[in-house]
Amino acid sequence: MKYLILIVSVFITGMLTSLYASETVKGIVNDSDKLPVIGANVYWKNTTQGVVTNDKGLFEIETNAQSDTLMVSYIGYSPMALYVGNPQNSLSITLSGEVALDEVVVTPPPTGTMKLHLTPLNSQKITSHELGRAACCNLAESFETNPSVDVTYSDAATGARQIQLLGLSGKYVQMMTEQLPAFSGAASLYGLSYVPGPWMESIQISKGTSSVKNGFEALSGQINIEYKKPQNSDPLFINLFAADNGRIEANADANIKLSDKLATGIMAHYSKELKMHDGNDDGFADLPKTEQFNLLNRWYYKNGGFISQTVANIMKESRESGQIMHQDMALENPYRIDIDTKRASIYTKNGYVFGDENNTSVALMLSGSLHDQKSEYGKKQYDIIQRNLYASLVFEQEYNHKHNVSAGLSIQVDDFNQRTDELTQKLIGNYLSRKSYVTPGVYGQYALNLDHKLIVQAGLRLDYNSDFGAFVTPRLHVKYEIAPWLSARASVGKGYRIANELAENSFLLASSRRLTVQKDLNRLERAWNYGVALSSTVPVAEKDLQLNLEWYYTDFSNQVVVDMDSDSHGAYIRNAMGKSYSNIIQLEATYPFFKGFTLTGAFRWTDAKTNYNGEMRETYLMSRYKGMLTASYQTNLNKWQFDLTAQFNGGGRMPDPNPENPLWEERYKGFTGLNGQITKNFKQWSIYLGAENLLNFKQKNPIIEAGDPWGENFDATMVWGPIHGRKLYGGIRFNL
Repeated sequence: MKYLILIVSVFITGMLTSLYASETVKGIVNDSDKLPVIGANVYWKNTTQGVVTNDKGLFEIETNAQSDTLMVSYIGYSPMALYVGNPQNSLSITLSGEVALDEVVVTPPPTGTMKLHLTPLNSQKITSHELGRAACCNLAESFETNPSVDVTYSDAATGARQIQLLGLSGKYVQMMTEQLPAFSGAASLYGLSYVPGPWMESIQISKGTSSVKNGFEALSGQINIEYKKPQNSDPLFINLFAADNGRIEANADANIKLSDKLATGIMAHYSKELKMHDGNDDGFADLPKTEQFNLLNRWYYKNGGFISQTVANIMKESRESGQIMHQDMALENPYRIDIDTKRASIYTKNGYVFGDENNTSVALMLSGSLHDQKSEYGKKQYDIIQRNLYASLVFEQEYNHKHNVSAGLSIQVDDFNQRTDELTQKLIGNYLSRKSYVTPGVYGQYALNLDHKLIVQAGLRLDYNSDFGAFVTPRLHVKYEIAPWLSARASVGKGYRIANELAENSFLLASSRRLTVQKDLNRLERAWNYGVALSSTVPVAEKDLQLNLEWYYTDFSNQVVVDMDSDSHGAYIRNAMGKSYSNIIQLEATYPFFKGFTLTGAFRWTDAKTNYNGEMRETYLMSRYKGMLTASYQTNLNKWQFDLTAQFNGGGRMPDPNPENPLWEERYKGFTGLNGQITKNFKQWSIYLGAENLLNFKQKNPIIEAGDPWGENFDATMVWGPIHGRKLYGGIRFNL
């Protein structure tokens, strides 16, 4: 570790020496409504030196000895000329006075997935346009065209889904809602279904450890959800959806500007599966029959330098699964799974930007949630109520547009109240009790930005947990522009996570396995994450070929694992008796072959090993490789859009079967999935038709001994592939 720090220090020192003398002009471009103008041209008059504004309207450009006049232009607005006398001043530019265009200007198709170039973190942004390329009923279905994130089923009965990133399960990915923690603990299994796709403005994915601002978690990465904002959204949006498996869905959001300072929006969602299906005739529902009501209200207020946003959300969901009553059979004692969830959350973000040259700001963020879940798995019962409170006070200041310092205080409170019946206590052990954690923390972070050629972000935070004491989280991110067409990123950081052994693994109750938890279980997981990424833009045939190469290594010093190898009829939740790791390499390429047509290809190799009961073994139910090809074609004026995505999933290891009576194979083979969608766009509305799992590939017998759910061999957790077959769907989107 000390050699790595020494190498990074020498690297930074060398870059500082060569770049520190340069001067830049930095600023922001807004429209008359104070909204950021994305993609505005900023250049020095009578020169070819220029930049474009980023997704926040920000720009930074090097000074030019040949000109002191900055030109700013954007289609539909009058160009501006601005004399720049002191490059140390930050500019705030407002484009106004829309101009009548003398000719038709054809703009390029909207961007789907954006690489965030102006940050040292390896991050990308999935826009609403990319989300529209698939049905995107909820967050779980929002990554079908993304090669970095996999979404798999935890079992074949409850419909619980989890993310996999960097060769690790989703519990090591920090889920955020607008930079506030979300969907942990009891909500981790089904939280991906709590966010309707049409509600989302974008999704940001960061790989590796993230900023210390967001806490001590994010061992493998961070996923942040941004909801639509009432101040810049359509007054009315409606989305209606139906699929041939009986699922219907309705989404609507309405937004209104009450004044030039105040705006509000309401989002509503309803979805339901009208019936349960059994495509493989094993007597069990392929997917649960669910019904969900979801409502969100958002308020936005801005007055001068003060900005306030408040969001309240309530949700009710029921899941019903298990054995299906067929016409030709009668079930005297059917195996049923019922999960009822009620969830309420609220958060508020309040910030003030001081009107000084150093862009000083202070913000207070508060959030709270109540999650009430009642579950029955056959004869077993498990109920949990989780309460969460979070508060963060943040101070940030920029100096000379090259130096940024931020510091803050945070506190997080988690309270778990778990209950079971007497039968379940006998099966899993009477260890359940009320658990409460209080974790205050403090952090500091420094960022250095030298002309965007070198960006360094170093952070350190100290947290104190009421159960586990104090722990320190150091993190370092570096970005260096090797050439105008090639940039490199490197990161190293430590992460922690407090495991919630049963709340995160309650799907294991959908089996006859005996569940045993280590008595002296150390729930504080710890790991170092190292990463290197290269991104390049190479001109090929007058078009840009985008290339990304990444390597990440996650090294655990303490990990809580679920061991299903030691006993084919048991599941042991214990600390790994030694180190575990995940090692991934991914290559991604995107190229616009001709007007309107873009193809992205990616390949990822995964080497993940976990220490099960003292033996280092390949992590089970983790594919060794994944390949993806996703193509999108848009006709002129985006009247029609055609999307097709193929995923090539490699094989992997299964938990060890009983050698005397093996009921499943030791390994599973690779398979290919194919999804497609056709969209017809009109002025204010669009219709779409699509299909998932076009090749109709299904895992054979995903439920072990489905005909005898009360027997000792019943197990619904041996899932590695699709459970349901081909699904056809269609829908209508309307914008006012």
